[in-house]
Amino acid sequence: MLIPHDTRIALDAVVDLMNTAAEGERGDALVDLAGLHTFVRDHKISDVGELGADDLASLREVRSRFAAVFSAPDSRVAAALINQLVAAAGTTPQLTDHDGYDWHVHYFAPGASVADHLAADCGMALAFIVVNGEQERLRRCEAPDCGRAFVDLSRNRSRRYCDSRTCGNRLHVAAYRARRKEAAG
Repeated sequence: MLIPHDTRIALDAVVDLMNTAAEGERGDALVDLAGLHTFVRDHKISDVGELGADDLASLREVRSRFAAVFSAPDSRVAAALINQLVAAAGTTPQLTDHDGYDWHVHYFAPGASVADHLAADCGMALAFIVVNGEQERLRRCEAPDCGRAFVDLSRNRSRRYCDSRTCGNRLHVAAYRARRKEAAG
């Protein structure tokens, strides 16, 4: 599946946003304004203005709505959730070529809040996935103690873990050790 650069950046942002939620041993990374500023800086989200407590609350709400899209049972439900997100953000598609990037589309209105910015751009990226019949690529890590979100962009849609070096490797090593113990014992 060919994914344009700006769509890939938005997919990465939605996954990272969802993974800021508290799960397992990790705490919620969006618990305060410092976490919000870090997220905005790390994802180079432009034109969001001064960030405050309302932005934090709104972004946490958008995060939960994205989580609902990832857990939607089918494309019809996912589409309805995405449509609600994008409509609430007041999308205003416009072509831009800022910061050294080639022409691409921003779906948020100029001066939009960070929550509306991400709801519009990331919502449209998720819409791209659903329109292409690829909703099953929106996944959660299968490691029992993880559950982090990811988009499976492998050719054969076979990715099971958020990170093969951590979750995948850890489970493979545990299975190997269990087989060795069983064989020895």
